[in-house]
Amino acid sequence: MMEITGLSRHDVDAFGTRIHVAEVGSGPMVLFVHGFPESWYSWRHQLPVVAEAGMRAVALDVRGYGSSDAPDEIDAYRLVELVGDCVGVVEALGEETAVIVGHDWGSPIAAAAARLRPDVFTAVALLSVAYEPRSDLRPTDAFTMMGGDDEFYIEYFQQPGRAEAEIDVDPERWLEGFYFTASGDCPPFGSDEKPMGLIAPGGQMNDSFRYPEKPPAWMTPDDLAFYAAEFGRSGFTGGLNRYRCVDLDWVDMRAWHGAPLTQPSLFIGGEKDGPTIWGAGSISRYPQTLPSLHASVILPGVGHWMQQEDASGVNSALLDFLGSLS
Repeated sequence: MMEITGLSRHDVDAFGTRIHVAEVGSGPMVLFVHGFPESWYSWRHQLPVVAEAGMRAVALDVRGYGSSDAPDEIDAYRLVELVGDCVGVVEALGEETAVIVGHDWGSPIAAAAARLRPDVFTAVALLSVAYEPRSDLRPTDAFTMMGGDDEFYIEYFQQPGRAEAEIDVDPERWLEGFYFTASGDCPPFGSDEKPMGLIAPGGQMNDSFRYPEKPPAWMTPDDLAFYAAEFGRSGFTGGLNRYRCVDLDWVDMRAWHGAPLTQPSLFIGGEKDGPTIWGAGSISRYPQTLPSLHASVILPGVGHWMQQEDASGVNSALLDFLGSLS
């Protein structure tokens, strides 16, 4: 595990939900929100850099991960609940406002937090998953269309217990394959191969996984072991339940149908990142949907785990954005 000088890890009471946080530094708060299947530790390269720039860098374990609370009910993982956790963390740490930064599922969480509580979240940075306002299309219908004759991975995750059964055979090996296959280091898939994210009828997600010949520089064996140990504690169901709430979110967010994000914003994508590639249409609409966009940065050669694969590129874009706010 990478050591961060001055890092404090502790639990806070976020309006009745226990949320684990890792923080370093002092000054205006920057709150980091991770995605699936990750951890506060995904921000290990950003926390000290942001702290050194004169800010209070705080990364949370989303509910269902690490030692944060993991409710049993699927609907406890709706965006409105996760936004409540983010607001609760800011308040529990004695702050009134924060810049919120999200990657993967953390990006929609951060965007929802900025929409619902603009008084608290005064600026927003989104990594990998592009901002797209609520539309007329039910999310699960959209994912069915994306899958075609196959099953898009978010469809595959919908049935409780199904993905868990696949992962539980060898969680650390599953994580290694998931991380590497979604990274910029994974060799391209051939025209006759099914890429990660599309599952043949009766198949499993790991049918398309590839594995590195040696550990990549951005994910050491110690890093992988840390993630595996965190999931050994929490299991995967909480993280997967986030996917199972997409249609509930669509109902919850009716009042924000088509709403832009008006706060200062930043987008960082990866040239080889699946969600960045799928989100090209959404990115093209940023002049309307993110009217206060500071920059949209696509990192060359980078896959899904951009804040780990290209920490310096992410840090440079993030510090430029944070510097523009003061």
